[in-house]
Amino acid sequence: MDQTQQLQLGPFCPWSSPDMDNWPECPDWVLLPDLEFYVNLGDWPLEHRKVNETPGPLPIISWCGSLDSRDVILPTYDITHSTLEALRGVTNDLLSIQGNTGPSWINKTEKAFFRGRDSREERLQLVQLSKENPQLLDAGITGYFFFQEKEKELGKAKLIGFFDFFKYKYQVNVDGTVAAYRYPYLMLGDSLVLKQDSPYYEHFYMALKPWKHYIPIKRNLSDLLEKVEWAKENDEEAKKIAKEGQLTARDLLQPHRLYCYYYRVLQ
Repeated sequence: MDQTQQLQLGPFCPWSSPDMDNWPECPDWVLLPDLEFYVNLGDWPLEHRKVNETPGPLPIISWCGSLDSRDVILPTYDITHSTLEALRGVTNDLLSIQGNTGPSWINKTEKAFFRGRDSREERLQLVQLSKENPQLLDAGITGYFFFQEKEKELGKAKLIGFFDFFKYKYQVNVDGTVAAYRYPYLMLGDSLVLKQDSPYYEHFYMALKPWKHYIPIKRNLSDLLEKVEWAKENDEEAKKIAKEGQLTARDLLQPHRLYCYYYRVLQ
């Protein structure tokens, strides 16, 4: 009988992951080969050994990859959970985002928008830029953990429903501790995504191209305001890029593609 067996390495598992919860069901869906692998429950990729090293890299499955690691990348726990919920419930998932993309393009507020935790210093820079350029950017930190000493200086923004993000024409995607796992959700809306250059990636990033599906911004955000100005001055082109990104993301993130991706990785 086809089975999956799990061995937990470590004193405890800090959370229950949809990836881990659903491994035992895999043999019920498809015929899998006999194989062993590790699943990394943290955000950071772990395997940095080269193929020709001794010992060589281990088969470690992670949610986020980077340019200097060799982990095998699966869809994030967030996308996996979202897909499963989309198939059986009415929670905030990849499909519900597609039906709640805010006002039409012409009626969206012509500003770049960001809300999120303080999980990277560039996010703090966003807030400072917002204070100095409120006509171009509305950015706020909703929770402080890494830079608690900055809360008094920068202030704490109120939480806002994700669907309300799309009241704004431009969405700023800045890394958190690793890749920002909100990125697929931003791409599914009909706002233009301005994506920070990053060494980190999720399973679908390689299919997206700068200036075709999103607007790239430098790692240090030094050209962010310039790119927002460009989008405002080139509204039709910005709208075209936003739509192309949305349609491509909707195709890439369909539930059947997610299941096929899992299957191909395990093959």
